[in-house]
Amino acid sequence: MRIAMGVEYNGENYCGWQVQDHQASVQAAVEKAIAQVANHPVRVFCAGRTDTGVHGVGQVIHFDTQAQREDHSWVFGTNANLPKDIASLWAKPVSEDFHARYSAERRIYRYVILNRRIRPAVLNTRASWDYRPLDQDRMVEAAGHLIGEHDFSSYRAVACQAKSPIRHLYRLDIERHADLIVLELEANGFLHHMVRNIAGVLMAIGAGEAETSWSREVLQERDRTRGGITAPPDGLYFMGVRYPAAFAIPVLLSPGLVW
Repeated sequence: MRIAMGVEYNGENYCGWQVQDHQASVQAAVEKAIAQVANHPVRVFCAGRTDTGVHGVGQVIHFDTQAQREDHSWVFGTNANLPKDIASLWAKPVSEDFHARYSAERRIYRYVILNRRIRPAVLNTRASWDYRPLDQDRMVEAAGHLIGEHDFSSYRAVACQAKSPIRHLYRLDIERHADLIVLELEANGFLHHMVRNIAGVLMAIGAGEAETSWSREVLQERDRTRGGITAPPDGLYFMGVRYPAAFAIPVLLSPGLVW
């Protein structure tokens, strides 16, 4: 049968989601833990591969198994074999036409910025830090230029392997909570470093280093070298995935630890 599972992780100690030689990855830890419950090797497929240092709150995976287990047994058995910075949140059987990556309709990320003069201690690696006073209104105005379907070549990494740079950004919400500025982005898919490159442009605009129209100008250039800095992975969270309603996959969007 095919099992879908929700996974949460702190990415600080991992090279990212995907298995890589001689480096600790989230995928390797999850596959090893599930295999202990299934009593056979498993291969998991995820909704979105995250980079080094990026956190996952609503990652969705699936795997195939011959083992018969209750839903709660998959969750608690997997957690018993996972390191403390990774956890299974839920599990459920799904039809064979469900695929964690290819069935996804939308993905949601948050980027959390600590905006104060003093560097963070408690929020180190959990939030990006910008000492420059950031103007939220300027960032909101600039973000508006990116909504819709566009060629996001200027906002993807040079090494991005996606076949097409066209993505539909459905929303880019920006809120301030005291010293924290939170960006939430929802799109049909994201290119490599797309969220971090958007954040870098919006932070420069918020700091008054560029006009609010610069976000649109960068978009129109279709050239990564025109897009400014890539913001750090600190503070980037993969929040959740939206699937067709028929699959009944949970979407967890507002855990308190990510504001």
